[in-house]
Amino acid sequence: MTLNLEMITFDSLDPGPLARWWAEQLGGTLKEENDGFFYIVDVPGSANFAFQKVPDPTAGKNRIHLDLSSADLDAEVTRLIEAGATEHHRENMDGFRWVTLVDPDGNQFCVSGAHG
Repeated sequence: MTLNLEMITFDSLDPGPLARWWAEQLGGTLKEENDGFFYIVDVPGSANFAFQKVPDPTAGKNRIHLDLSSADLDAEVTRLIEAGATEHHRENMDGFRWVTLVDPDGNQFCVSGAHG
C-alpha cells in the first residue's frame, strides 16, 4: 500500500486571509472557498494547501512545519517579512543556513538556501 500526499491543512480562527497570504507567498491560486469554513490553495508542483476554520487555536508551538528553500535565502526572508511574516530564529550549521519564520496566524515555517 502507498500513501499519496494530497493536502497540507492548517487550522485557523480566520482561514480566508491566511489562505490568501500563503497563496501569494507560494505563487498559488485560491481554488476553493467553502462558505468561509474551508479554503484550498493550488500550489504549482506541490500538494494543495488547505485552511480550515476551527473554534480554538492550537496552543503552543506547531509540531509539524513547512521547510521551504530559495536560491536567494536573504532576499526571500526579506520579502516574506515585508509580506507579513515575523522572523523567529536564524541558524547556520556548517554553512547550511536557514531562518525560522512565523506566518500571520502564528504558524512557524523554515526557509533555507537551495540545496540538494
